[in-house]
Amino acid sequence: MKAIIAVPATAALVYRAYSRQSLTPFGIFVAALTAAAHAIHPWNLPFVLLIVFFLAGTRATAVKKEVKASLTLHAQGSSSGGEGPRTHVQVLANSLMATILTLLHAYQLRQRREAILTGGTPEGTYCYSWGGDLLVVGIIANYAAVCADTFSSELGILSRTEPRLITSLTLRKVPRGTNGGVTVWGLVAGFLGSMIIVTTSLMFLPMCGDHTSGKIGGGRPWSTSEKVIFAWGMTIWGTLGSLLDSFLGGWLQRSVRDVRTGKIVEGEGGVRVLTSVDANSKPAKKTAGAKAALVGGEGGDAVEDTSAIDDSAPAEDPYNPKNKHRKSSFGDNKPTRVAETGWDLLDNNDVNFLMAFSMSVGGMLAAAWYWNMSMASIWQG
Repeated sequence: MKAIIAVPATAALVYRAYSRQSLTPFGIFVAALTAAAHAIHPWNLPFVLLIVFFLAGTRATAVKKEVKASLTLHAQGSSSGGEGPRTHVQVLANSLMATILTLLHAYQLRQRREAILTGGTPEGTYCYSWGGDLLVVGIIANYAAVCADTFSSELGILSRTEPRLITSLTLRKVPRGTNGGVTVWGLVAGFLGSMIIVTTSLMFLPMCGDHTSGKIGGGRPWSTSEKVIFAWGMTIWGTLGSLLDSFLGGWLQRSVRDVRTGKIVEGEGGVRVLTSVDANSKPAKKTAGAKAALVGGEGGDAVEDTSAIDDSAPAEDPYNPKNKHRKSSFGDNKPTRVAETGWDLLDNNDVNFLMAFSMSVGGMLAAAWYWNMSMASIWQG
């Protein structure tokens, strides 16, 4: 991509993220590096897809933000949930796979350009042909899937119907914001997000045409039916990415529900949320040394002096919200935060990256099968 376009566009991206606080400071730095990596590519496509995903994603996040914040709780104890500024980890979870594929394809195109300039014949085309570079399919699949997932999550939570747990055999109802919870409106929103990315791809993808037919590094023109197949195939594939994310989240990511309100508790920056059991179960080995220093003695030999304790003093109110040291329970040892669904194996960022990786690689494998190509072609110049 030409620097005269990439530099001001990246600067505008950084300014928008900073002014609207849509990214943390380090998140902005990582996003700028990601944009620079995309701008290295000779085509405009990867950079434009990154920008469109960022703008579309932040717009979807802003839709009825106050309403969405009231539907969940924040893990740090605030009365409402919702997304704060996205972190560098969230930026990488959505764009790292596409960045790697973009750099690989940029290298591939430069090899072909050098072959043409030296009078040789490249193995592939410099424009994008039907049955062409699988790496391009992986890049589009990545952004179609993460955009579909973002739209599905940010807009699906506003559905009038309660979400159903996709990993449940009975499709039981779950609170809004539950990992693995899906609604029809969420699926429609995911399809819209995927369509936005694929439509952008068709606009900026340098497809081979009549002007490239018969030339070195060129290819035959795309037919209308081929464009339709490509567009629908990529759109549906991106939508499936939001479903895969729901399955992975429902199985591998734990959703924590606040018993008092019935709402899902969200972690800052997509990190894990502790249940009451996690918060209260601290191994004695980790605290023995600290307690020994306070009460005297060595570990288990430490003996606390209780002679100065006034037993007549009234006990603290276990329900007092001003007491920051109260247990995360009702005061009767019943937990206030419990696991609603899922195994505590991955956090939200892990799930997002695993989904993006799977959809990118899966998209390339599906295209290789449909076009009867070898995956080894991604290493050819």
